[in-house]
Amino acid sequence: MLSLKFIQENPELVIERLAVKHFDAREIVQQVLALYQKRNENQIESDGCKAEMNQLSKEIGILFKEGKTDEANKAKERTVVLKEQIRQYDEDFVTIDNEMAALQVLMPNLPSKLVPVGRTPEDNLVVASGGTIPQLPEGSKPHWELAAQYDLIDFELGVKITGAGFPVYKGFGARIQRALINFFLDQARGAGYLEVQPPYVVNEASGFGTGQLPDKEGQMYHCPIDGLYLIPTAEVPVTNIFRDVIVEAKDLPIKTTAYSACFRREAGSYGKDVRGLNRLHQFDKVEIVQIAHPDKSYESLEQMVSYVQSLVVKLGLPYRILRLCGGDMGFTSALTYDFEVWSAGQGRWLEVSSVSNFESFQANRLKLRYREEGNKKPQLAHTLNGSALALPRIVASILENYQTPEGIKVPEVLVPYMGCDIIN
Repeated sequence: MLSLKFIQENPELVIERLAVKHFDAREIVQQVLALYQKRNENQIESDGCKAEMNQLSKEIGILFKEGKTDEANKAKERTVVLKEQIRQYDEDFVTIDNEMAALQVLMPNLPSKLVPVGRTPEDNLVVASGGTIPQLPEGSKPHWELAAQYDLIDFELGVKITGAGFPVYKGFGARIQRALINFFLDQARGAGYLEVQPPYVVNEASGFGTGQLPDKEGQMYHCPIDGLYLIPTAEVPVTNIFRDVIVEAKDLPIKTTAYSACFRREAGSYGKDVRGLNRLHQFDKVEIVQIAHPDKSYESLEQMVSYVQSLVVKLGLPYRILRLCGGDMGFTSALTYDFEVWSAGQGRWLEVSSVSNFESFQANRLKLRYREEGNKKPQLAHTLNGSALALPRIVASILENYQTPEGIKVPEVLVPYMGCDIIN
């Protein structure tokens, strides 16, 4: 979250930059400034009361020694009044701080100056592309028909067991899931990421730390009896490993990867976007997370983008990379790159990864700091994360792009994991 001091010192900058995200911050900023002024005025009054009390405390003893009992007692009565005023100011400070904190969490992260101006996905900027879009023969099918033909995924069985958006993977369908997970984890470890296996449920503090709460509670599955939430991505538990932690600058960047199932309510989704594997309530994903020095976080972001690009290239999938415009960005992000792969059976692009730099926005919530050698005062670190990769649409793209009359070819890099080179 944005620091209150930064908002107080740069009100017009905050309003101007958040307008790029189509967020009108003026009213909130004005409320914060008014609360700051009220707090400062109370502080002056409180300091005055304390100074007067200190002076009276010195005088009371002298007055008693000099036999001026009436004056001493009047001074004591005055200190009782001052104590009550100070107590009230202390209560007011807590109230004001809570009111400012409540406003603080409503404000999104400031977008980087690299963020394109725009409101919808059509305004996103394509910054790179690669691969060759296959020319499929007549009669080619979308992935949900291929999944049925080769008995790979049973969507109706998932509806029976749980509900829509919870498919059952079978046979080669389950094997390709496992193959992709292992391939992505092996690649991440080779790129210097430490593999961890996090919990799939988190507490409210963890959801707050990475910015899912209070912004996205409607998109998360909640276990109210225990106060726990099913994770929408491994970003949440992995980044929270570093909550309330001070790391040494010499150890940055810290690179972590994790596989997890992910759970999203996706309320309001409908139409072609939810067909087959296009949009699920439960899916698998490998995540990469970095804790970076503020001076080098954008260098880390470019490295992460290049790394995710290498994965789609190795899978042989046509892709494009988009820099998201202000209106299409997430609440916590300062700059986001989306990866899309071509869905040959559907004739459209499918998002498979978002790679984002949150700068100090999450770190401020997490109280995640770093310390330079010889400097006792720690500073806020920067956090980054990316999907590397989300499986459902990768599977959809592989099934559609690699379909042949003889069966579905297995991407060469997955053959050692699958134990076969074709699904038929």
